[in-house]
Formats: sequence, structure tokens, C-alpha cells
Amino acid sequence: MHEEVSLLRDGAILLGFGLVFVLIFRRIGLGATLGYLVAGAVVGPHVLGLVGDAESKLGIAEIGITLLLFIVGLELNPARLWRMKHEIFGLGLIQVVACGLAISGIVLLAHFSIEAALALGLPLALSSTAQVLPMLQSSGRLRTPFGERAFSILLFQDLSIVPLITIVAAMSRNPADHAGPPGWILALETVGAIVGLIVAGRFLLRPLFRLIGNMGEREMFVFAGLFTVIASAAVMELLGLSTALGAFIAGVMLADSPYRHELEADVEPFRSILLGLFFLAVGMMLNLPAIAERPLFVATMALALIATKTLVIALIGMAFKMKWRSAFALGVLMSQGGEFGFVLFAQAQAGYLIAPEAASLFGAIITLSMATTPFLMRATRGIREEPIITRGSDEREGPMTDGANALIVGYGRFGQTVAQMLIASDIPVTLIDRDIEMIDIAAEFGAKVYYGDGTRLDLLRQAGAAEAELILFCLDDDQITLDFLESVHTAFPQATILVRAFDRRAVLRLKGGPAAYIVREVLESAVKMARLAMGSLKIDRVEIDRIEFMYRTRDKERLAAQLESGDLHAASDRIITQDARKD
Repeated sequence: MHEEVSLLRDGAILLGFGLVFVLIFRRIGLGATLGYLVAGAVVGPHVLGLVGDAESKLGIAEIGITLLLFIVGLELNPARLWRMKHEIFGLGLIQVVACGLAISGIVLLAHFSIEAALALGLPLALSSTAQVLPMLQSSGRLRTPFGERAFSILLFQDLSIVPLITIVAAMSRNPADHAGPPGWILALETVGAIVGLIVAGRFLLRPLFRLIGNMGEREMFVFAGLFTVIASAAVMELLGLSTALGAFIAGVMLADSPYRHELEADVEPFRSILLGLFFLAVGMMLNLPAIAERPLFVATMALALIATKTLVIALIGMAFKMKWRSAFALGVLMSQGGEFGFVLFAQAQAGYLIAPEAASLFGAIITLSMATTPFLMRATRGIREEPIITRGSDEREGPMTDGANALIVGYGRFGQTVAQMLIASDIPVTLIDRDIEMIDIAAEFGAKVYYGDGTRLDLLRQAGAAEAELILFCLDDDQITLDFLESVHTAFPQATILVRAFDRRAVLRLKGGPAAYIVREVLESAVKMARLAMGSLKIDRVEIDRIEFMYRTRDKERLAAQLESGDLHAASDRIITQDARKD
């Protein structure tokens, strides 16, 4: 019982301090990450001492990193990942090797042995995935060529965890480490685990989500999404591999499935909370006494780390034909140490390559470098390329997301006609529906329809509503309400909203809403049939046009009166009475 109370107390303190500091730091333009780090340092053992056991909380919070990589994987289908292979294994490999050796050389100058310098320098070549990716997402750069290059480096850094672990184990002075499997077996285990996750995603996960989709239970989708992330990470952890890599592979395997946007919307809240907790725990682990004892060493090494990585990455970027401003921005963005450095330092310490004091000092250097990134990004804003998202040669060719122009909710008989006409006009669209059978049939005809509830704002946001120029609701059964349309307009004010309404009653319910157009389905089809009927009776086409014009004029007057009174029948009676008087 005492442990439960302590856990609740710690949770309340961490969330409370995190909330306050993030609000303050966002208000002054320094970003959420630094707010979490400072909040963790304040509540940690070296300042107020309100919360302890940062290591255990860091272990739990690392799930946030796996969720982050899962969501990123969902946005990278295998075809796009294959397109990025040269940047992943070219740019990423060169960055890790060049930065690792350069930083190891600097550490060697600080009177460490060659083995210790490598054990400290190579991990410092890794950047913070948990810090860089949210910054790319919030700035809207993740899907740009700049963001893809940054992500390629981060992904290769994740892949490099296995060889770095192998290098540290090979240099270990601990006899127990040499009893473990050799590096080539670790490599085979990595390949086998990735292939196993691919097979599981293809033959187990997709049928599972299809079954849940047919049930229509959102809670089961949340449950299954979390299970997918945790299970894939657990498999990798069991093999001693990167848990984040496992979650990423699982995400990639579901990236081209119809369930992508639903999974993103369901997992995102958990990712945000746990990622915040991760940075709180990192702040708690900041060894302030170690910094106080050797402040000059920590500050100098942190400065050397940032300067070296910025310079090396900028030079590599320019070698890969990036403009110097973009290359410099990439270097600054990835100049900090990463969270996996803590893991590798712990292994180096267990292998008797470095002393515990060195692990604490270099852990403080990583944390300090992470804390400087928001300041550096702000300070170099005038030097880096502006605006953040360019429309010139650095922009990707064609739409790389599923619909930066039009988002269509509902792919029934009405939505299919709307979508096909927009596609025929070369307007890229994203299609959303909840009918699994309809999604499967559409796939047979080459249409990509995503599963999801289009009346959820979070799902609309994941589907690209924030960038869409049009949002079209083509749903059956008049599911759209006035309150919902108001919330959509508030969340995505740049988008023109069009709504399919079944009949006049539905139009009245949406009176005064933000929809630019409301289309009554039964009106146009009924008018069309009436024209065909009159034509079959040999009525002159001019007369048919006159009758249609007269009907539409009276219908508009009737609808205007009904909207004014809010009473369907009373307004109709008034129009009929007026017509009788005219006659």
C-alpha cells in the first residue's frame, strides 16, 4: 500500500512540475523538451529531492521512445523506406563513423585510454531520437527532404546500436562479457528478428486489425495498437537488441495498411505522455554534484561535442549536395548526445572500460548537450535557411502524404463519385471509412481507403486535415452535427468544409454552421428523374428548363423561410399560402 501511495505521489509531482515548466518554457519559446529536463532536475535528488529512483522511471518512460518510433514507422511505407536506402546506409553510416572517431579523438586528449575513448566517443556520435523527431514534427519538416535526411541518420543510429554493443563487448575487460555470443550471431539475430516481425505484421497483425475493425470497438484498437508496440519491442529486448528498432519495423509493416491513421490517433496520446516522462527522468538523472566538482570539464566537453558534431554533419551534408544553410541546420539539430548513450555507458562501465565517475560525467555531458539544442536552434535561426518549409528545389516532388489537398470522410456510393471526380482532376485525396468490407473492395479496384472514424478530430489531424484545403463529409445517416462542424472549423480553419446532407431536415440541423456548402443528395437525384420523366413525355426542353428553374426558385425560398423559422412545417405552410394568394 505504501508503494502504491508513493507511486501516485511521485506521479502527481512529476506531472505537476512538468506541466508548469513546459507551459513556462513554451511561453518563452524554448520548447517542451527543455522544460521537461529542467523540471526533472528540480524535482530530482540534487535540488528539491521530491522524487527519487530516476533509473526505474527512465526504464518505464523509454516506452515513449518505442511509441515514437512506431508512429514514425507508420508514416514510412516500405516503398518510401526503400527509396531512402542510400541516405540511411550512406549518410547515416558516414555520420556515425566520422562523428564517433572525431569525438573519440577529443576524449583521448582528455587522458583516457584508447578503449575508454572509443567506449565514450562512439556513443556520443548518436543523437537524441526522442528530441529531434518531435522537433521535426512540430516544425512540419519531418516529411520534407531535410526531415528525411535527419530521419535517415537517426534510423541508422538506431541500427548501429547492435554493432556498437558488439564493439564495447569485444573491448570488455570483464570475463563474463566474453562468454556471450559473438557479434556475427548478434547480427544474424537482428536480421532474423526483423524478418520475423515482417512476417508477423503481414500474416498476424493485419488480420487481427481487420477482425477488430469489423467489430467496431475503438477500445480494442487502442489495446491492439499498444500490444503491437510492446510485443515488438519485447522481442527485440529479449534478443538484446534495440527495442525502438522493433517498434519501428512493426510500424513500417502497417504503414500501407488501411489502419494507419486509426493507430496513429490511438497511440499518440500515450507517446506524448511517456516521452515527457522520459525527459523528466533524464533531468532527474542529471548529476549536478559531478558538474559542480568539474564544471569546466563538463562544459568544455559539451561544447566540444556540439561543435564537432555540428561541423562534421554540416560537411557531410554538403558532400551529399545539401545547401550550406540546410547542412548547417542539420548539424545544429543533431549536435546533442542521445538517450542510447546512457545504455552504452552502462555497458562500458560493466565491462570495466570506464569508471562509474566517468559514466556520470559523460551522462551529464549528454544531458547538458540536449538542454542546449533548443537554445542553439533559436540562436541560429537567422543563419539557418528560412522559411522552415521551402517551396523551391528542396521540396519533394509531388504529394508524399495521402492528401494534402482533399480529405474525404465516407466512401459509400456518394463519396465514391466525389472522390473519383476529384482524382480525375489530379487532386490528391485521402479517403477514410469505417466499413472494412468496403475498404477491401476498394483495394481490389486500386483505391486506398483508410479505416477510421472520420468524426474524431484526432484522427482527422493524423490523416492530414491540418494541411488539407478541402474536408468533405460524405457520410450516410446524417452523422454530422453542428457542434462537430464548429470544432472542425476551429481546429482546421484553413480548410473549406463541404457536407453531404440527406434531405431538408439535415440542412436545417446544420443551420448557421461553418460549412461552405451543404449538398442535399435527394434534391439533385429527384430533379434529374423529373427531367427524364418530362422528356419521355415529349415535353419541350425549354419548358423543362423553365419548370426546373421555377421549382428551384421556390425551393430556395422555402428553405430560406424554414431556416429563418427553424420549423420545417410552419415555413412550408407559409410558402404554400403565399403561392395560393399569387394564383
